[in-house]
Amino acid sequence: MSHINPCQTCGACCAHYQISLYPDESNAYPGGTVPVEYTVTLNDHSLCMKGTNLYPPRCAALEGEVGKQVSCSIYDNRPNTCREFNVYELDGSPNTRCFKLRGLTPPATIQP
Repeated sequence: MSHINPCQTCGACCAHYQISLYPDESNAYPGGTVPVEYTVTLNDHSLCMKGTNLYPPRCAALEGEVGKQVSCSIYDNRPNTCREFNVYELDGSPNTRCFKLRGLTPPATIQP
């Protein structure tokens, strides 16, 4: 059985949502990791990933064809918003936003 992460072929979230982050997540600040050249300033308190401030949104760090094969060119340095958006929530329940973006019905949550 293949255990390919659907995020490596999907990319729908990277081409659907505005990906916001705090300025101190950019590498313009000590400890920040997101390359500042991939960000756009929204206001004094937030940035977004370049490309996600446009319509249709598409993150500048997204490489490949959505729905076929994609990757994030800054995966190890991606913002917290991206790190926290997963196929499944921390409790194991399906992330309904992810499944809907992929045109799928979320599976039933299995109770322990």
